Amino acid sequence: MTENELWTLLESEPLLRLAIGAAGSLAIAGTAYRLRALSGSGAAAAAFMGTGYVFYGGPVWFGLLIAFFVSSTFWSKWKKKHASKSGAEKNYAKGSRRDAGQVTANGGVGLFLCAVYGFWPEQWLLYAFVGVMASVNADTWATEIGALSRRAPVSVRTLRRVAPGTSGGVTPLGSLAALGGGAFIGACAMLLAQAPTGWSAAAVPAPPALALLLAGAAAGLAGAFADSWLGATVQAMYRCRVCGSETERAVHCGSASERIRGFGWMTNDAVNLLSSLMAGALAALLGELL
Repeated sequence: MTENELWTLLESEPLLRLAIGAAGSLAIAGTAYRLRALSGSGAAAAAFMGTGYVFYGGPVWFGLLIAFFVSSTFWSKWKKKHASKSGAEKNYAKGSRRDAGQVTANGGVGLFLCAVYGFWPEQWLLYAFVGVMASVNADTWATEIGALSRRAPVSVRTLRRVAPGTSGGVTPLGSLAALGGGAFIGACAMLLAQAPTGWSAAAVPAPPALALLLAGAAAGLAGAFADSWLGATVQAMYRCRVCGSETERAVHCGSASERIRGFGWMTNDAVNLLSSLMAGALAALLGELL
């Protein structure tokens, strides 16, 4: 069977797509769970969302989801072996194993765009999707790689030095990693767009390759900085009543922390979701301009 025959078969057989999507997503989620990259709830959410990506979208859609997950997991596992991680991670809202909330915050908007594209194929939806995935990938790369910086981060709000792990803190290394993470998604989109962009016969042609690369790099970097800005201004931050450290956790050192700024509902997952929406809008706009 040729590649074109395979795409035609998948386009015409939705039950086959559903079966392949479910089997593949369960296998990937199960492997991620065994590697301790996902929690139980995270694995369940990833399997469900992965099935949706395969069912509604073409290779670009589920390919970018896999690219994000594999690359971000790699950097997370690589950094875990680095001694500098231990000082900051205890103040993050969650550990390195992604739960259902994190999986949904990172992939939920993309799945929505994918489903909409299945019924209403428009090129700007593809650009928006690239922007969303570039944003979550850039933020993850910036967090994982930026934590290894020998320079203390600077708050995007006050421009003053802050402790490693402080929400809204950025470093040159982390910013460079964010640009790389966004460009990586743009490059993957550029390659994957050579295959069908959707299963519908009405699917639009893939955007220009260079436009996808530029949209991914720009939206990824912008999304990472938006995430930092929201983290420094409106995200809920707490002070531990026991050790006195500033943390994203409402419970720290086994006791309730004191909220010192931000909104209680503005969690790290909410910040990730909002910043990815901004990046998606920027990528869609860039797509129209390019």
